[in-house]
Amino acid sequence: QVQLVESGGGLVQAGESLRLSCAASGSIFSINVMGWYRQAPGKQRELVALITSGGSTSYADSVKGRFTISRDNAEKTVHLQMNGLKPEDTAVYYCNARGVLTLLRRKGDYWGQGTQVTVSS
Repeated sequence: QVQLVESGGGLVQAGESLRLSCAASGSIFSINVMGWYRQAPGKQRELVALITSGGSTSYADSVKGRFTISRDNAEKTVHLQMNGLKPEDTAVYYCNARGVLTLLRRKGDYWGQGTQVTVSS
C-alpha cells in the first residue's frame, strides 16, 4: 500500500511564502515523477510543478520564478517552496507520484489527500 501525505498548507497574506511537503510511504522501490497539482473552487485540477527522479523540473507558467520544486529520492519526499504568493494561488494542493514501482514490481500512480493553501489580499 502506497500513501502520500502532504503537509505545510495554511493561510497567508499576499507576498508571503509557504513550503509544502509530501512524503511517500509503503513498499516503494522507486518513483519516476513527483509533482504538485492544485484545484481551485469551480476549476479543473491543474499542474503546478513536477520533478523527475533525475532532477528535471517543469512548472506552470503562472508559477515560474515564484515556486521551486525539489525532491529527496532516498527519503521519498517532494517539496514545493512557494514565494510571492498571490490570491490566485488559493487552492487545494495535491501531491502526485507517477510511475511508482513497488517491491512487488507493481507500477501505479498515486495522489495525496490534498492540503489547503489560502492567500488573502
